Amino acid sequence: MSDTYVHQETANGFGTVGIRPLDAERDADVVHGWVSEERSAFWGMNGLTRDQVAEVYAHMAGLDTHHAFLVELDGDPVGLLQTYEPTEDRVSECYEVEPGDIGVHVLLAPSGERGVRSGWSAALMGVFASYVLVGLDRRRVVVDPDVRNEKAVARFLRQGFEAGPVVTLPEIDLPDVHLPEKKSQLAFLRREVAFPG
Repeated sequence: MSDTYVHQETANGFGTVGIRPLDAERDADVVHGWVSEERSAFWGMNGLTRDQVAEVYAHMAGLDTHHAFLVELDGDPVGLLQTYEPTEDRVSECYEVEPGDIGVHVLLAPSGERGVRSGWSAALMGVFASYVLVGLDRRRVVVDPDVRNEKAVARFLRQGFEAGPVVTLPEIDLPDVHLPEKKSQLAFLRREVAFPG
């Protein structure tokens, strides 16, 4: 897989953020380290082995509707970004999808790793918004964090997302993983709110 960034942007005061397609095998060690931490319990991959994590992302790489990206700051991994078509995801059973919607899941590197300091998450979220809303020419981002993940919910709301309903995402069985039922706080960010004028 190419190391070519699909999006690159300077995050003022932090450095250059690059977003590249995740390589399921090569990036499995770093991603497994992140998803195995207790703080990542809401990501739903606690307890998976390194090889199982690689299998999940290898499966995703074969889909046209769901994509995983490794996020780097000046070449060092600092996060995981997943995008998906809401019409092809269980979230579509819980809200009325609009044309131009795109779903996003975000996992940031642990505190203390390079770039993770005050203002970093807001700067990174701004880069993500730029990529999905402008770079991919989408009208609205939808996120569905676990309602118990208060930090993530608060982060999205600070970023300008508008809170939607609390919904129950149905359980689903994928070839490599079982996704249990999840109570989620939907939130939405429109392009004109993120980038007024």
